Amino acid sequence: MTTTLITGGTVVSATGRAAADVLIGGERIVALLEPGSELLGTDVAASADRVIDATGKYVIPGGIDAHTHMQLPFGGTEASDTFETGTRAAAHGGTTSIIDFAVQRYGERVQDGLAAWHEKAAGNCAIDYGFHQIVGGVDDDALAAMRALPDEGISSFKLFMAYPGVFYSDDAQVLKAMQVSRDTGMLTMMHAENGPAIDVLAEQLVAAGKTDPYFHGIARAWEMEEEATHRAIMLAKLTGAPLYVVHVSAKQAVEQLAWARDKGQNVFGETCPQYLYLSLEDQLAASSDQWGAFEGAKWVCSTPLRSREEGHQQAMWQALRTNDLQMVSTDHCPFCMKDQKELGLGDFRKIPNGIGGVEHRMDLMYQGVVTGEITLERWVELTSTTPARMFGLYGRKGVIQPGADADVVVYDPNGRTSIGYGEGRTHHMNMDHSAWEGFEIDGHVDTVLSRGKVVVDGGEYLGAKGDGRFLKRGLSQYLS
Repeated sequence: MTTTLITGGTVVSATGRAAADVLIGGERIVALLEPGSELLGTDVAASADRVIDATGKYVIPGGIDAHTHMQLPFGGTEASDTFETGTRAAAHGGTTSIIDFAVQRYGERVQDGLAAWHEKAAGNCAIDYGFHQIVGGVDDDALAAMRALPDEGISSFKLFMAYPGVFYSDDAQVLKAMQVSRDTGMLTMMHAENGPAIDVLAEQLVAAGKTDPYFHGIARAWEMEEEATHRAIMLAKLTGAPLYVVHVSAKQAVEQLAWARDKGQNVFGETCPQYLYLSLEDQLAASSDQWGAFEGAKWVCSTPLRSREEGHQQAMWQALRTNDLQMVSTDHCPFCMKDQKELGLGDFRKIPNGIGGVEHRMDLMYQGVVTGEITLERWVELTSTTPARMFGLYGRKGVIQPGADADVVVYDPNGRTSIGYGEGRTHHMNMDHSAWEGFEIDGHVDTVLSRGKVVVDGGEYLGAKGDGRFLKRGLSQYLS
């Protein structure tokens, strides 16, 4: 069994930080030691097979991105990252586990959708991975199949109040699925936007000649997110189901979540880096004559970017501090501009919705520490510990403690990460652009270990296709 000692660093958890050495045996963390101490009379550093010097750096549990879409068929194309390329990029950015979404559409069987995603991912992932189940056709067969998902290690499912004709569930279907959630303990995840109303607004905008990418966000007005969030909350209250609202972008939707939580309801929410840093105004500026009107397609995602002037971005940061939002995931769903986003030239409704970010989440959230938006401990909590607790992985993932998987990141606060432009880009995602081009991060991922194996060191990828294993998850450990 190979032993590794990470020495000289500051171990950061969701509850504090301390100078400590981390001893790893094989795939697991064996002990946290006082710096330079002996173990059973043995000089640990001298006896370890490998010593990693983390002096002046943070030692944190590997990031868990609980919302990704690798190889997702959508909008007439497929997300450009495969499980191989996407998880390799994630590793470069300090994320050591993802939870992706297996897909069942109307007329398909839940079991077949799950099997298809196992086939896509197995033997291809660079890091460990799990699945949520998208249920896009809620009928009697699907409801029966959902009850068996926890036995497969799938303890959460996702419904859509948006995308009529694709994934949309009406209120009756949502109610029935939430009853399964109540009975089984599975977590209901919700894309909360009023899809039918959005489709009407989008049709009217296009008819008026307003077809540029900027109008995607105008059609998906914040009122549509607030209304659907409230409706989901009330259906969850009626059924007694726990609810997790994905990619929250509007401050009014956060207010609905806070209202429900104040009443003691098991309601949770995530936001994404794009809703903390980017805005409709940025998208409009990028679509100026200098760049061309279609440039804003890079930032087309759903829920959409919101107006900075209206204060949505600052409200998201505040909600992360007050725990009205509990997590930051990416909703990583990358599409290239060439031949993919360009499907929507002349009609924003045809632009595949999605931003690539799985590689940059840990860095972007650390920048929030630098600017004083969150604490160092909250950074770890939002990006690793709470995802592990929320989705039934805690103890094995999300923490540096004896017995946990040795998913560890050495992070240099004195380093720098530049996300370059065009051919000079520094990202490893399978995209011809990045929504984050030009961002400068006051920190750097130095070394990444996945179950004790060094997969990234000094920017060099040392892992291999198939390093990742499927994670059978338990029920949420976050319910109160």
